Amino acid sequence: MSPPSNSWSHFMLGNRRWLGVGFLLFMLSSFGQTFVISLSAADIRREFGLTHGDFGSLFMVITIASAFILPTVGRYVDDVEPRRLCSVVVVLLACAAALLASSAHWIALATALFGLRLLGQGMLTHVAFTLVGRWYAADRGRAIAWTSLGLNLGQAAIPSMFIAAAAAIGWRAAWWAIVVVLAVALPALWRLARLERQPEAAAVGVRRATAPDRTRREALQDWAFWPLLLAMAPPALVGNTLFFHQIHLVELKGWSLEAFVGSFSIMAALTVLSTVVAGRWVDRVGAVRLMALYLWPLATGCILLSVTSGFWCVPVFMCLFGITNGFSLTLFGALWPEVYGLKHLGAIRALVSSSLVLVSALGPGVSGWLLDSGISFTHQVAALGVFCGATSLVVWPVTQRVRQRQVFERATTS
Repeated sequence: MSPPSNSWSHFMLGNRRWLGVGFLLFMLSSFGQTFVISLSAADIRREFGLTHGDFGSLFMVITIASAFILPTVGRYVDDVEPRRLCSVVVVLLACAAALLASSAHWIALATALFGLRLLGQGMLTHVAFTLVGRWYAADRGRAIAWTSLGLNLGQAAIPSMFIAAAAAIGWRAAWWAIVVVLAVALPALWRLARLERQPEAAAVGVRRATAPDRTRREALQDWAFWPLLLAMAPPALVGNTLFFHQIHLVELKGWSLEAFVGSFSIMAALTVLSTVVAGRWVDRVGAVRLMALYLWPLATGCILLSVTSGFWCVPVFMCLFGITNGFSLTLFGALWPEVYGLKHLGAIRALVSSSLVLVSALGPGVSGWLLDSGISFTHQVAALGVFCGATSLVVWPVTQRVRQRQVFERATTS
């Protein structure tokens, strides 16, 4: 196995097998993400006779249900062979996509959506983060940065491809095409994931990047767990709340919806750039040190978006959100093994993932309830910005104490 190298090209070539597994898992998770499923929302509502509220409520309940199931099924990543686990999840995801494509009853529709959310948004991203976090120590940051670009690619390419396919062959046939894509990807994933990787061999002579192993019970009882979990929540909460109500926002501000949606490319570009930068920084200074800093761009962007009516603030917000979003992807993958070790990483991360899925599901619903209660959406956006800043201030002393504990643990185990 190649030793760690400061050369990005050397690192990628020497680790293409394991990076390929993570990249594929992240990209395939797109089929269970909101940005793909929502493209069929109008067709589903029309064929099943659902209103916007009916479908939104169904989607929220299903997402919440998947969040509660994820800690139970997510722990298998600690015990099951990687290629077998990846293959099972991809096969089941293909079955869920096939069920959606052929559904004729609302029970089949609900079951298909549950499978897509649990297996796509939930398990595939969970497995990707856990495996990459387990396979890498000294280079964990940049490994997560490069593999999570698979999700960025999915966000950039898959929606437009799906729209074109649905227009040409219909939305149900487009979902059958997704089944074919998953079937084609399965052999490649099976081949790439056949070998394990031991991070200790890549970390000789390098700063210890993994903590002593703690069980999920021990992590839950740790004073630092809940503040660190809180610090991971704002990007999911802000993103799902804001983009779910984006039409209301542009009408409120008098902006063009096409121009607003067009600015997503700015966010995507900054997300990619900051993901790569974050990977390097995490490997140099550690994920814990960055936790109290990465939310400030998003906090600034939310405040700016809430108080400004000029459209110029939109690309600025997208830049700031992209910075936080890119760091969030890398930190989410690197933080938990750095604090709680590798042995029970799957069980711990499954709980974290389910908590963030729950937050992402509740945000749009609670925001809609507040709108119905007469609370302006601009005030809500401002409150989200304040929440980001307050969370950073709360987590700052926590990160200092965790770093002190890390120094003590390295001293006592060296």
